[in-house]
Amino acid sequence: MVAIKKEVEKGKKAPVGFMKAVVYEGHKQVGLQYKEIPKAEAGEVVIKTTSTTICGTDIHILHDEHKVEKNRTLGHEHVGVVHEVGEGVTGIKVGERVMCGSCTPCGSCYYCQKNLSSQCIGPEGDFKTPGGWRLGNTIDGTHAEYFKMPFPQYNLTKIPDELSDEDVLLLTDIASTGIAAAENAQIQIGDIVAVFACGPVGLCAIAGARLKGASLIIGIDGNSQRLDLAKKMGADITLNFNEVNVVEEIMKLSGNKGIEVAIEALGKEETFQQCLKVIRRGGCISSVGVYSGHVEIPIEHFASGMGDHRIVTTLCPGGRERMQQLMSLVIQQRMDLKPMITHRFTIDEAIEAYRLFEHAEDQIIKPIITF
Repeated sequence: MVAIKKEVEKGKKAPVGFMKAVVYEGHKQVGLQYKEIPKAEAGEVVIKTTSTTICGTDIHILHDEHKVEKNRTLGHEHVGVVHEVGEGVTGIKVGERVMCGSCTPCGSCYYCQKNLSSQCIGPEGDFKTPGGWRLGNTIDGTHAEYFKMPFPQYNLTKIPDELSDEDVLLLTDIASTGIAAAENAQIQIGDIVAVFACGPVGLCAIAGARLKGASLIIGIDGNSQRLDLAKKMGADITLNFNEVNVVEEIMKLSGNKGIEVAIEALGKEETFQQCLKVIRRGGCISSVGVYSGHVEIPIEHFASGMGDHRIVTTLCPGGRERMQQLMSLVIQQRMDLKPMITHRFTIDEAIEAYRLFEHAEDQIIKPIITF
């Protein structure tokens, strides 16, 4: 992609052959640029974006906690319409409403064959290749009027007419990730589950714990609005860490034996340590936060290394079948993610959307950018 070095004219269409795109311009710098509209080569499709959303991972990129190339178009959660289909792509038509997961497996590499689609290295990759998160990471992403969808035969998912963009937009990353955090913890019917941090992924982990059959779900956060939303997503009890000693309260709720599963959805040393303190022997920490620094495990909270504890991590599962499974939950009204969408912006307002989301201003939880 080649960016035109001129200021974007807000409120006006891009020049012919070009599009508006939100790009990483350096440390804590995000900009709106013109880029060439991508062309679909053999085996490729180009999607015209109708809506996309900012993720916490995009903010990690801005803070250089995850490295990407300068002028990389950001974004990996989206809904769109097929704009162009390359030679050799079958079963896909121009004009169809589609989506794909933020991780885009190739379907044929070592990790895909091992049922670890999120770790996909691609058919030509080696084991040093980064995992399956490509959009907005190793290739241009979805915060643009058009983007290429990797490995469309495995990832392009058609959206039923009865579902709106907002019904399915959050399935592409945070729902798949948060629910997978509950799945990977192997929650059993009747388990007590605590979710530390009720941001978008944590809220989806609460929904996942409810779907898995947890009997008591505890949501922990310092933001009262997010705690209210946690109850809507399935939490039975919420704890504000500004008001109570969270560890003491969770131990009381468990009869002082500890809980079966603690889901760490923030990516902070402090919350990880709290998870260690509240799980019982044989319990599990499901870590789904993106850590910007080192995490230490004090041996005294790890049952002296003899407590049969498990620590599992999760990266967003991808692929067409995963997206269809999640859509079925929405169709059957087992899950509604729309209450998490709190702010709406146009592409011309995307920089302001980033600013609000980065600084957690105006009670923002999840913003969407429309085209």
